[in-house]
Amino acid sequence: MSATDVSRLLRRADRRAAVATGGGLVAVVVLVVVSAATGTVPVTLGEAARLCLGHLVPGMPWMSDGSLTPLQDQAVWQFRVPRALLAACAGAGLALAGALMQAVVRNPLAEPYVLGVSAGAGLGAVLVITLGSTAVGGLGLGAAAFLGATLTSALVASLARLHGTVAPTRMILCGVAVGSLLSALTSYLTLTTDAQNVVSVLFFLLGSVSAADLGAVGVAGAALAVALPVSLLLAGRMDALVAGDEAATALGVDVDRLRLVLMLVASLLTGAVVSVSGGIGFVGLVVPHVARILVGGRHRRLIPVAVAGGAAFLVLADLLARTAAVPTEVPLGILTAVVGAPFFLWLVRRDAASTGGVDR
Repeated sequence: MSATDVSRLLRRADRRAAVATGGGLVAVVVLVVVSAATGTVPVTLGEAARLCLGHLVPGMPWMSDGSLTPLQDQAVWQFRVPRALLAACAGAGLALAGALMQAVVRNPLAEPYVLGVSAGAGLGAVLVITLGSTAVGGLGLGAAAFLGATLTSALVASLARLHGTVAPTRMILCGVAVGSLLSALTSYLTLTTDAQNVVSVLFFLLGSVSAADLGAVGVAGAALAVALPVSLLLAGRMDALVAGDEAATALGVDVDRLRLVLMLVASLLTGAVVSVSGGIGFVGLVVPHVARILVGGRHRRLIPVAVAGGAAFLVLADLLARTAAVPTEVPLGILTAVVGAPFFLWLVRRDAASTGGVDR
C-alpha cells in the first residue's frame, strides 16, 4: 500500500470519527431538550427549547410575555435540565474512564470499576448514610464517596506495584480482591443499619441522578474538563501502551509512569462521578467498545466518540429510568446493567469464537 493510500485511509478515519463525535453531541442536545419536556408538568418540546435558550441568552421576549408559566420554568430549568446535564457529564466521564482503564490493562473488556474504585466510593457513602458524617471526619456523602474512591485507587496501585513495575494482570487481581473486600464491608453496614437507611443505601449503590443540582453538575463537569484534555494529550502514548510494554518502551514511553497517571486520572474521574450519581455500571465497558468498533482503536479518535456516546447513552437511560415505570423511578444502574450485561456476554462469546473456543 502506497503512502497516498495510507494518507487517504487516515483522512477517511478522521472524518468518520468527526461525524460520529458530532452525531453524539447532537444527540445529547436533542435528548436534553426531550428530557426537559418530559414530566408531570406539561411542557412541549418547543417550550422546553425556548426556556433553555431564554436562560442561556438574556433578553428573549418569551421569558417575560406570559406565554410560559413560572411552574414550567421551574420544572424545566431547576429540575429537569440539571438532571439531564448531570447524566450527560456522568456518562461522558464513565465512558472516558473506561477507555483509559482499557488502555491501562490492555483489555477491551475492562471498565472503571474493575479496580474496586466504585466499591471504595460506595463504602465511603454508606459510612455516612449508616453511621453519620462523624465516621468520616465530618465529610458529606459526596466528599466521603470521592475520598473512598481515591484511597481505593491508591491502595490498588501500591499493592499492584512489585519491584518498581506495575503489571496489568496484577493490577486487575488486586482491584478485584480489594473491591470484593470493600463490597463485603458495605454489605455488612447495610445489614446492620436501621431499616430506614437501607433504601438510601441501595438507591446510591444502584445509581441515580434524581437529586441533581448545579453543584453536582459542576463536580462531574469539572472532573471531565480536567480529565479530557489530559487524556487527549496522552492519546499517542496510550496507543503505544496498547501495543505492548516492550513496544512502548522502545518508542520512549515510560510505561509504569504512564500507567499510574492513567489509572489516577480514571480513578479520580470515576470517584467524582460516583460521588454525585452513585454506582452506575457497564457504561465504561459498553460505550468505549462501541466507539472502538466505529472508529478503530486510535485513542485520538476513540476518546471524543466515547465521551459523546457516553453522554448520550446515559441521558437516554435516565429518561427511560423516570418514565418506564411511572410513578416509580428505576435506578440507573439497573437499566445500564440490563443493556451492559448481555453486551458483555456477547463480547466474551465473540472473543472465544474468534480463538476457536480456546481460552488464551
